[in-house]
Amino acid sequence: MMLGLRRKLAMLCGKIAGVIVQKIGKGRGSVLPGHVARLIEPDILSYMVDRFQGRIVVTMGTNGKTTVNSMIYHALEEEGKKVIANRAGANMLNGVTAAFVQAAGRGGRFDADYACIEVDEFASTQILPRLKPDCVLLTNLFRDQIDRFGEIDTIRERIKAAISSVPKAVFVSNCDDFISYTLALECGNPVVTYGINEQIFDGISNSEVRESTFCRYCGGKLEYDFFHYGQLGIYHCPSCEWKRPVPDYTAEQIRFQETGYAFVIDGVPICSRASAPYSVYNTLSAYTALRVLEAPVGRFRETIEGFNYGNNREGTFTVNGARVQLHLVKNPVGFQQKISMIMKDPKPKDIMIQINDNFQDGTDISWLWDVDFLYLKDAAAASVTVMGIRRLDMALRLKYEDIACEPAEDIEKAVRKLSENGTGNLYMIVNYTGLFPANQMLRKLQEESKKKQKGKKGGSVK
Repeated sequence: MMLGLRRKLAMLCGKIAGVIVQKIGKGRGSVLPGHVARLIEPDILSYMVDRFQGRIVVTMGTNGKTTVNSMIYHALEEEGKKVIANRAGANMLNGVTAAFVQAAGRGGRFDADYACIEVDEFASTQILPRLKPDCVLLTNLFRDQIDRFGEIDTIRERIKAAISSVPKAVFVSNCDDFISYTLALECGNPVVTYGINEQIFDGISNSEVRESTFCRYCGGKLEYDFFHYGQLGIYHCPSCEWKRPVPDYTAEQIRFQETGYAFVIDGVPICSRASAPYSVYNTLSAYTALRVLEAPVGRFRETIEGFNYGNNREGTFTVNGARVQLHLVKNPVGFQQKISMIMKDPKPKDIMIQINDNFQDGTDISWLWDVDFLYLKDAAAASVTVMGIRRLDMALRLKYEDIACEPAEDIEKAVRKLSENGTGNLYMIVNYTGLFPANQMLRKLQEESKKKQKGKKGGSVK
């Protein structure tokens, strides 16, 4: 078969696969179209990228990449731009390929100004050389799924190789994270930095969860003026005098308020609706990437203030009159941020924690011992329920902090009970394989509650 015909067939079959999977209700077609297209033409992504005339930005990092990629996407759309994106978080090679297959028009041409692509760090060496992005944004580097990635130096070197393979791409680096910043310096790419100069996060956020605090150049122990969280902060090495640079872009006048964080970027005041500390970093990194792309940012404030932080990884539901907040966690630093968020809510609350150890979660759950759960003792928690495959491991971890908890096997039954007889303020924290079922279950219970409420109103009229 001629190469041109095979490529056209690959894109056509990929599109058909996407339509079929959506029609039969088996998904959103975020991966299968790429898989089918690559079966026919393995390097179809490179071919499509060569035909794409817009600019491409890649977002990677341990925490925040899905949210930041979505922020950039929505900011560009708010400015009237046409954008390709793997918004479903399908960030491996098939998922990235699927995003382009779905967006391709007749003859494999694209009617888009930008492509916003989230990329899995481990898959970056496969994807970046094919994408040839104009900008690569790295949010941060923390330990994540040790059984899959190994220690942090392993994934750092993989990302370094990926970015070095696209030497013209501008590397947007969080210079408060010295692991990310030293990686940026070693790649040889043009670098633009962002960071936060003022100490604004609480002691719960910046607990003792660190990846390292040793200088990568002389081995000396870094000294910090202060930590934001994890190893992020203002640092210098007293031995070789290497230090954190002044960032190109920063957020200022940061303060927490009831609805989230308020801050100023480039003279523009912004009120984020997210209450987790990392939301400031997410917003700042998205803004920096947009400036690197020379994209319009006149409506960036409106984008952030109206931004939906759900991405199916967070959500708020109403069940039997109770407010239920669902949050994803997958590593120590991320869990610490969720604890900080919970602590900012002074009202009585019930807390549910589900821990699984399936392949997607990471089978090594030893990272739970790196989270400072001690703070939950002061969280005004009326109850703590542990669930999931490793619920007894979670219970043991809490026992060491003298935090009482109740194991539960039936998650839906536990939610029903707490929503009917609890504080009316329920936090549900899950890792990867618990997320989709929890979303589905909470949507179902929310709909049931609405119908029940309508039934009561109808009965009162009679």
